[in-house]
Amino acid sequence: MGFIRRFLLPREVDFDAAMLEQARVAREMVERLYQLCSEENEEALAAIAEQAGEARRLQDRNMKELLDVFITPYDKESIYRMITQLDWIALSVKHFQLEVEVYRVPSFPGHEGIVSLLREMARTLETGIAQLGKVPLPVMGREIDRIRDLYDEVVSHCARASGGLDPALGCKALLLQRDMLMQLKEIARRIHVAANTLQDMAIKVV
Repeated sequence: MGFIRRFLLPREVDFDAAMLEQARVAREMVERLYQLCSEENEEALAAIAEQAGEARRLQDRNMKELLDVFITPYDKESIYRMITQLDWIALSVKHFQLEVEVYRVPSFPGHEGIVSLLREMARTLETGIAQLGKVPLPVMGREIDRIRDLYDEVVSHCARASGGLDPALGCKALLLQRDMLMQLKEIARRIHVAANTLQDMAIKVV
C-alpha cells in the first residue's frame, strides 16, 4: 500500500493550511509595521526583514507544491493568485521597511492611524482565509466587505495626510512623506486584491 500511495495515487496537499500560514506571516509583518510606526520600535525593522525572508520561503514552497499536485481543493488558478497576492502583501511591507532604513526616517507623524487600519485589514484577511470552506458564504462576505470598507478608509486617510503636509518641510521631506504614504496605500491595495480572490474562491466552494 505504501508503494501504491507513493507512486500511483495522486498526492494531496493541504492548501488551506498553506495559504493560512502565508496569511499569518503577512499579518505578523503588518503588526510589526504598527509597532514601528506607533511605538517607534526599531527592533520591528529587523523583525520585518526576517519575516520577509520567511514569507518568500513559504511562497516558493507553496508554488512548488501547487505545480507538483493534481488534486487541489479549489481551482489551481485561484490558489496561484492567492499565493502570489499574499506574497505581494509581505513584499509591500518589506518595501516600506526598506524606505525607512534607506531614508533614515526618524519618526512617523500621522501614520499610526493608517497603519492601525492596515493591521485590522490583515487580521480580517487571515480570519477570512481560516473560514474558507468552513463557514457559509454570507459570513465570509461580511469579512470581505469589512476589508473593502477599511481599504476605503486607508485611501481617505492617506489623501488627507498627503494634502495636509506642511510645505515648510521642504521639497525633499515632502516627497519622502508622500512616497511613504503611497507605500502604505499600496499595502492596503494588496490586501484588498487578496480579499477579492478570497471572495472568488468562497463562491466557487458554494
